[in-house]
Amino acid sequence: MRILFFGTYDVKSHPRVGVLAEGLRAHGHDVAECNAPLGLDTASRVAILAQPWRLPQLGWRLASCWFRLAVGARRGPAPDAIVVGYMGHFDVRLARLLFRRTRIVLDHLIGAGDTARDRNLSGGGLKAKLLTAIDAGALKSADVIVVDTDEHLANLPEQHRSRGVVVPVGAPEDWFAAAPAQEKPGRGEDAPLRVAFFGLYTPLQGAPVIGEALGKLAGAPVEVTMVGHGQELEATREAAEGGCPTTWIEWVDSAELPALVADHDVCLGIFGTGPKALRVVPNKVFQGAAAGCAIVTSDTAPQRRALGDGAVYVPPGDATALADALTRLAEDRAELAAARKRAHDAVLERFGCSAVVEPLVRRLES
Repeated sequence: MRILFFGTYDVKSHPRVGVLAEGLRAHGHDVAECNAPLGLDTASRVAILAQPWRLPQLGWRLASCWFRLAVGARRGPAPDAIVVGYMGHFDVRLARLLFRRTRIVLDHLIGAGDTARDRNLSGGGLKAKLLTAIDAGALKSADVIVVDTDEHLANLPEQHRSRGVVVPVGAPEDWFAAAPAQEKPGRGEDAPLRVAFFGLYTPLQGAPVIGEALGKLAGAPVEVTMVGHGQELEATREAAEGGCPTTWIEWVDSAELPALVADHDVCLGIFGTGPKALRVVPNKVFQGAAAGCAIVTSDTAPQRRALGDGAVYVPPGDATALADALTRLAEDRAELAAARKRAHDAVLERFGCSAVVEPLVRRLES
């Protein structure tokens, strides 16, 4: 099939789109792109959706991008299917207008209402109804709705659920390529455990839980790198004061992030306790495992189902358990090596690009 990826997505900021494209190419499909990046990250898009008075800003950007998409859509042979990339709540409507008889796939990794609620932005009343209407219109415009977990499939409105297909987030190939072939020099028994976290500091990620755990690790042989910025950064930094040595990095280019994470022993997942945190398997656990790190993350049904024994689990929101888990890995290098291997093997076998898109390939080819 000829499959056209369409929309205002940005692969550098949202690697999920790249995973789908790489996977479909690996299955022998002809994948093309019609892409005009909107230039707004997820936090900015969600903030605009949750603050209706800012919609004119989004409308102006969308109009410019949609003009380029409409022109680009006329080039090349007609596609057999359209894939609308991540955060495509509005793009999918344009795709339906331009490709009336073509099957349209919406990657519904994030629901506007669900995400705004998780980030405490939705409030209630008219604003909540607007976000629900945005989601409903997007879902109605799609023939196939891609979600990332069984829990998110069950969370779709009942009338749309039959068109849903579960495609795990997975990890792009550059993360697998970053994994060290062997233990790096200087990482002996006496070297500190090197721990990495990267993210947007949203409530889902539970970063203040990480900060509290770091605050409990004063004197422990643990060094931590915290990458990113966002809503709960300051609370996280305050909680980590007086703990183990921690480097705070506001931004790392997406091309450089795999190598940075691969230079650590452990990659942290998420530790939030909200409803959405209990339904997701975040990209960082797939990516960190692909890069050769041990994974420490919250013990939730979707994460345990996806990773099996490929992760070290702690109860959501439990900073003491997280600190204890990191201490054990720092003190037992044999267990650390085993945890790294289990994580990498779990992702290599089941969550590379080709593997994760198989349910979507079956749906498209049926």
